[in-house]
Amino acid sequence: MIRQPGGRVSRSVGILLCALWLAACQGAPQRADLLIENGFIIDGRGGEPYRGAVAVADGRVLAIGPRLDGMLATRTVDAGGLVVAPGFINVLSWAPDSLIHDGRGLSDIRQGVTLEIFGEGDSYGPLSPAARSEMLATQGDIRYDISWTTLGGFLEFLVAKGVSPNVASFVGAATVRVHEVGYANRAPTAAELARMQDLVRDAMREGALGVGSALIYAPGAYAKTEELTALARAAGELGGGYISHLRSETDRLLEALDELIGIARDAGVHGEVHHLKAAGLSNWPRMQVAIERIEAARTAGLGISANMYTYTAGATGLDAAMPPWVQEGGLEGWIERLRDPAIARRVAGEMRAPGRDWENLYHAAGSADRVVLIGFKNEALKPLTGQTLAEVARARGMSPEEAAIALVIEDRSRVEAAYFLMSEENVRLGLSQPWVSIESDEGALAPEGVFLASSNHPRAYGSFARFLGKYVREEQVATLPDAIRRLTRLPAENWKLRDRGCLDRGCHADIVIFDPATIGDQATFEQPHRFATGVRDVFVNGVQVLEKGEHTGATPGQVVRGPGWTGW
Repeated sequence: MIRQPGGRVSRSVGILLCALWLAACQGAPQRADLLIENGFIIDGRGGEPYRGAVAVADGRVLAIGPRLDGMLATRTVDAGGLVVAPGFINVLSWAPDSLIHDGRGLSDIRQGVTLEIFGEGDSYGPLSPAARSEMLATQGDIRYDISWTTLGGFLEFLVAKGVSPNVASFVGAATVRVHEVGYANRAPTAAELARMQDLVRDAMREGALGVGSALIYAPGAYAKTEELTALARAAGELGGGYISHLRSETDRLLEALDELIGIARDAGVHGEVHHLKAAGLSNWPRMQVAIERIEAARTAGLGISANMYTYTAGATGLDAAMPPWVQEGGLEGWIERLRDPAIARRVAGEMRAPGRDWENLYHAAGSADRVVLIGFKNEALKPLTGQTLAEVARARGMSPEEAAIALVIEDRSRVEAAYFLMSEENVRLGLSQPWVSIESDEGALAPEGVFLASSNHPRAYGSFARFLGKYVREEQVATLPDAIRRLTRLPAENWKLRDRGCLDRGCHADIVIFDPATIGDQATFEQPHRFATGVRDVFVNGVQVLEKGEHTGATPGQVVRGPGWTGW
């Protein structure tokens, strides 16, 4: 209480306190910044939709229910009978560069995505001086200075710049390896591994969700199981988990899955498979077996889950078509070796056969006609975008393997490519599992400017809308309430995201309003820059970023931090 000299309560303040007490006793209406009414609420718990309303104040959910009688709101939005749900979580996003250039994140916002999670193997911190120099030297069409060194510093840089979606990240296992070991194909020393663990702990305190690995790419592929377990254990000390692009998705899929399950078990952490798949025709039967192994691990009490994108083609670089030994030393070492005719002949020979101790996606695709080139840095090569590797090889009068080697040398990059690897039946099978969440494995793009300088996988514009449209509405691989659970609460619970992926009172007001009858993907490999349809409104931290399908220009995205963050 405010008291006058001598301890007496101010008359005006006393009257105000009495008035507030009486109002509370008489059930005075609450006041909200925003009231969304007349919508079908699907709150991510998996229960049936109900017609109701959501009130928002100070960026968080104030109230939710069938009726919010007497609620006073500065602004009211009529959902018009559409679905009102928590904003969607992109469990694997490659949006850092695209968000640096354009913070709107349009291709994802237009699908209802309100949180982008980075860190598949590589992360944007911690950076040594050498790693920073390499990042600057290998930038593509989007160029920027690097003013940060830590992962937390990068996330704060993004938010300070202004982004529409929230952002989060795992710390990359390859990133901490490069920090201490460089690009050498060897095990770290005990001292190096201890420093790598400390880097993981530091990243966890800055808000990382755990450790992410990508084990088919150099230098991540050089890490042995013991190294990965040690890093996962360090993350687990601060509540983090382990997420991985498996060491194999082809012939050794089951062994690679066993490795992930073993790492999660031995480190005592949650484990997740990035883009669960069985790649290559001969491996398609392994998808069912992989699912059974995950189910067995979960039944045994282990926290194992997976994520997927909703297409039969993956996208990565031509590095996934060449053996890791030729890539030792990073990009410069890789290109220098490929210039040696004898080494180039050896690499071409290994590309034509299954990888004995590496993941050969070129061989898994079955032919060069099933490898589509979608991203170059060299302006002279950009006209080849959209052609198959077979078409380029024929035009150059060389074998597809020779063409791939030549393109890497000429582009001075890994050359982005789409590999057609999976069966439609297995995509449906994976998407039907209740422990599978959804990812794009792409940037958050826009059909304009620098983004048109290269092609992209259509999943950048369609992965989430395709899940809800093609697979949930049309093919009924899941009920709509369960699908929303897997887009929201499931990943939030897996990675211990505080007050995210939910519509409970106190949750951050990340909200999407969409039409379940029309939501769907429109992007194709032929026309990859086409927005999805069906999402009307999107709110991030209570601020509207999409209104009637149009971006508002708002950039209210925040850093979403993991359980080890020291600022709680």
